[in-house]
Amino acid sequence: MDEYKGQRRRAVIVHRRTELEELLDRHVTRGQVEFFLASRGRSLANVQSSHDRITQARRDVVHGLPNDWVVADVERADLDRFLFAPEDVIAVIGQDGLVANVAKYLAGQLVIGIDPEPGHNAGVLVRHDAVEGLDLLLQPASAKVAYLATVELRADSGETMVGLNEVYLGQPTHQSARYVITTESGRERQSSSGVIVATGAGSTGWSASLAHDRGIGGLPTMTDWTLAWFVREAWPSPTTGVQLTSGLLSLDQKLTIEVESDELVAFSDGIESDRLHVSWGQSIEVGTGQNPVRLAL
Repeated sequence: MDEYKGQRRRAVIVHRRTELEELLDRHVTRGQVEFFLASRGRSLANVQSSHDRITQARRDVVHGLPNDWVVADVERADLDRFLFAPEDVIAVIGQDGLVANVAKYLAGQLVIGIDPEPGHNAGVLVRHDAVEGLDLLLQPASAKVAYLATVELRADSGETMVGLNEVYLGQPTHQSARYVITTESGRERQSSSGVIVATGAGSTGWSASLAHDRGIGGLPTMTDWTLAWFVREAWPSPTTGVQLTSGLLSLDQKLTIEVESDELVAFSDGIESDRLHVSWGQSIEVGTGQNPVRLAL
């Protein structure tokens, strides 16, 4: 059965500004951009080539859609202000991390990851070129789909934060975060650089670095529904411990954190501007999210 039959068709094209666009914003003219890049041993030609490939991929996808489709173009910085509709089909054109950036705002819509620069990106979440991506946009019901677990942080105030790769809780500055952490293994008061809870989709990102530094193996794979958690730089003191610093959470398990700092912030997947504030005495639970991400394979 075609779940899209009879529905209004809207393609949401998600992208981020290219390096060339950001450089032109900063330096105004191409001549100044070229001078800036040359001073750092880089060439404008390479930056221009990357820009051209990315914009061409977007152009190929958009121009290939039927005239009766609605097309919404959304830049990464505007994701937290964009209203996604249930019938939308999402085309993410860019790096793998851009899929994670958009995932927190979705509720079951199909995501098609398009790699505009094959060989430059890992291609874990952006698995298709522009031609393949367009075909999937036109026939989303034909897509093979992977259901990727998300991680959800929920404060006792009812506010939530969702991530596809990970959520982070810590100080908005470089000060230590103070809290009491409770896991299946026990309960401990800690002072640290923050807590990270990651999914299998995030196992090649921040959590991979933390696991490597600690010699920990067995991180969840991309399609696992197990979460991995890490405490960053726990500080041993007469009142704070360092025993509960990493572990796994199964589907029905939660990590509980009771805040003992004036203010901590939570954000997900590198978008720090879209963050949740919690304060002394608040309680937080972190576990597997209710809405998995539907990724076209």
